[in-house]
Amino acid sequence: MEFFNFRKKLEEKGIFKDNLMVDNLIKVEKLINSELSSKILASEIKFSELLLKISVNEISDVILFLKSDKRLKFKQLIDIAAVDYPNEEKRFELVYLLLSLENNQRVKVSVKFEPNEKIPSITKVYPSANWMEREVFDMYGIKFINHPDLRRILTDYNFKGHPLRKDFPLTGFNEVRYSEKEKKVIYEPVKLEQNYRNFDFSSPWEGTNYQKQIKKSEKNEKN
Repeated sequence: MEFFNFRKKLEEKGIFKDNLMVDNLIKVEKLINSELSSKILASEIKFSELLLKISVNEISDVILFLKSDKRLKFKQLIDIAAVDYPNEEKRFELVYLLLSLENNQRVKVSVKFEPNEKIPSITKVYPSANWMEREVFDMYGIKFINHPDLRRILTDYNFKGHPLRKDFPLTGFNEVRYSEKEKKVIYEPVKLEQNYRNFDFSSPWEGTNYQKQIKKSEKNEKN
């Protein structure tokens, strides 16, 4: 009986913490919308996290405000995630994941844009964004304006394409091998060496065609 009472108290305590966290996020949401009313397209709270939707032109201002405001203190950039929606006009979406250790709160900043658009770099606000933006550029081909060193970070310099795009072929475009003739690693277009197999579906009691041909050739040799 004591165990169940203890468990019930823990559950009530957990529910109380979740409700308190949501209440705090609602206050944060109201604060951000009041300060950045013209820059926030939409906002919502899901899974105890606040999501802000903004346009490309507002990235720098919104990110800087979230970090520098003394009431919010989102001083840590956890990650920059990208998503590819090939059938939509605004094909790509970037999601910035921010954390406030002092307030124990998280916020996600989402922005959708067309493939040819260039995104403002946030390396001056969060220096750790340097490698994160390079990874997004390498995997998706999304370009960042004013990035100090925008080049590939996970694939090789001569790699063709961007692997996490939905239209990237599973086999890739190029393959790498060591050439004994040139004594170096070379790039070549992908070649599928294994030919398609032709299966013979003849009755197993009669024998397959190639077995019949073998038997005929053996008889001819004997004669």
